[in-house]
Amino acid sequence: MTIKKLLLSLCFFLLTINFAQSAGKPRLTLDEFFNSVSFDAVKISPDGHAIVIVTDRADWDQKIFRQDLWLYRDGAASPGTLTQLTQSGHDSAPQWSPDGRWIAFISDRKSPKATKDDSDDDSKDDETKQIYLISPAGGEAFAVTKGEEEIHAFSWSPDSRTLYYATRTPWTKEQKDAYKKEWKDVKQYRTAERGDMIFSLDVAEAISRNLADGIKPDDSENTPDVTPGSRSLAISPWRIHGLVASPDGRRLAFASESVSERAEKIDEFEIYTVDLAGASPDRPPHQVTHNEAQEDHPEWAPDSKHVFFETEEGSVEGKYKDYQPRLYWVDVDTGEAQRWAAAFDGAIGGYSLAADSVVATGRIGTEVQLYSQTKPSAAFAELKGWAGTYELVAAAEHSPRIAFVHSTLQDPTEVYVAESADKISEARPITSFNKIFAERELPQGKPYRWTADDGTSVEGMLMYPPGKFEAKNLPTFVFIHGGPNDADGNHFEADWYQWDRLAATQGWLVFEPNYRGSTGYGDKFLMQIVPEMVSRPGKDILAGVDALVKEGIANPDRLAIGGYSYGGYMTNWLITQSTRWKAAVTGAGAVENIANWGNDDTTLDDAYFLGGLPWDEAKRYHDEAAIFQINKVRTPTHMVAGADDIRVAVAEDYLLDHALHNLGVPSTLLIFPGEGHSLDKNPWHGKVKVREELKWLEKYGGMGSSSNP
Repeated sequence: MTIKKLLLSLCFFLLTINFAQSAGKPRLTLDEFFNSVSFDAVKISPDGHAIVIVTDRADWDQKIFRQDLWLYRDGAASPGTLTQLTQSGHDSAPQWSPDGRWIAFISDRKSPKATKDDSDDDSKDDETKQIYLISPAGGEAFAVTKGEEEIHAFSWSPDSRTLYYATRTPWTKEQKDAYKKEWKDVKQYRTAERGDMIFSLDVAEAISRNLADGIKPDDSENTPDVTPGSRSLAISPWRIHGLVASPDGRRLAFASESVSERAEKIDEFEIYTVDLAGASPDRPPHQVTHNEAQEDHPEWAPDSKHVFFETEEGSVEGKYKDYQPRLYWVDVDTGEAQRWAAAFDGAIGGYSLAADSVVATGRIGTEVQLYSQTKPSAAFAELKGWAGTYELVAAAEHSPRIAFVHSTLQDPTEVYVAESADKISEARPITSFNKIFAERELPQGKPYRWTADDGTSVEGMLMYPPGKFEAKNLPTFVFIHGGPNDADGNHFEADWYQWDRLAATQGWLVFEPNYRGSTGYGDKFLMQIVPEMVSRPGKDILAGVDALVKEGIANPDRLAIGGYSYGGYMTNWLITQSTRWKAAVTGAGAVENIANWGNDDTTLDDAYFLGGLPWDEAKRYHDEAAIFQINKVRTPTHMVAGADDIRVAVAEDYLLDHALHNLGVPSTLLIFPGEGHSLDKNPWHGKVKVREELKWLEKYGGMGSSSNP
């Protein structure tokens, strides 16, 4: 055999092996993709022997996203068992009682124990978010609170005898009737809003009441609509979105937010405490923090003196600035705040308190790893684990065990448990909800770096079509993440927002740029988005596309672009900056900045990104708006929007659609009824969204039917 024939035979043999390997796994389908399971919460029991998990999955028949509780428990002679604890599809936010006997959670399920004399109005109480209890040993869950006002936050006392909870300050029947008589169905914007009240509830009495006749509210005219047996402790002028009891049982701490849930004034976001000795609605809570940050996820330190909290927007140290997410604690007596992981150059994604340390997730570039720290002055040390992304870390109070969610580009999201912080790399999976993805031929990806126009190094991710890893001259879909304070990386996600795997399976090289404004690259990199809110990131993205074309990776004649939320902002902007795009898919993205500032529920960061308020920076609001350059657009554009979105009002999408229609540019707009910004009401909406976006890319992106899976 000649050398030429030998080489040809070898090439044929290698191609046969590659084809056989590829044929060994079928490609991912749209239906399989949207049957993925995500995790909303992971909570480990105080003794470390059980873990409660909240799953989130589509229920196609009921047209809802189901949230159910699952319980993992150590087995006597086996690795452990995972059982479904609740089945209502409406259960979330679980908390273990400190003694481990109960799991409390929030649910807006319809109560199966409604009394016969409940009126139609009373039966509606069962569909508001209330606190339920369930034993980890099994049995039926039952409500311990009732009323028209939903539970905003709750906490166990350290002795497990009391539940503390917050609702909007309840009215008496007389007050409600008087308001209805005066205002009918008219909504008083701001004027009718009111803050929260904190209550305590004796758990033993609540359980006894449930075993007897259930919860029967007092319907008298002058009695507030509260759970029988509850005691009012304090009133807040703000809404409470975090409530925690101190380990010594002496105080409560909570984080406040706007009663309207709109971030409009920074002083509405602070940390407060309530002294339980002599607590009364007549004694206002003690304000601990006085800064320009939005505090979130408060937790008491074991010393009962400090409260931990996270910040994602604003500044603890001075005037409002958007840094990467940070972790602090504050002395509740002096108000002195101190930053943890102060030398860490990345973003803190979440944390949990172990017996002698803080365990947190931290993003550097495209990786999110686990770290621990024993005190603010100690090193923020990376725990030895796997590459990829860690989320929802949970530490046990009386055990070294740690639970978490982990994924990589190739490994689907599952829950794991490690015996201790120094054995993260030996963690074992305790769920297999997404095993179907491991049985499919998934796209492969890798980080990609390029140099922006000003010399700054920028990073992103490349997701290759199955079987074409590191191939050249590929049709390229530029898929832009939202935020902007977020980043794409080495993680697994499968939903209406992150559908890069489906696009790659259809034949696209998916380019996901972590432009200026993204997290994981330092505060300076993130803040360089100010005040060029879209033009600066836009230059980064265009430079990345130019680099891919120059290196022969991307086909310059087959480029498409898309994104949702801030990714929609950027898509709308970039179709005005270049005619190279064959197709665009955009969702919930603004095309102008003034009306969007007025409607947005997060206007603090909008004004920050643009360098000031509309009347102070009128030119900037004009120059950073796509609508004033929309006449340059030649790209066929597909748009989607939630009809009830208040973060980016549907009016922005109508405005873009009207402009493109006026210009004769091919376009289409889908409006999803009842949906807000996150499209979390009806799973069919997200599925239709992505199905039609893929069709649009195929129709106008030049893929052709042969590229379909």
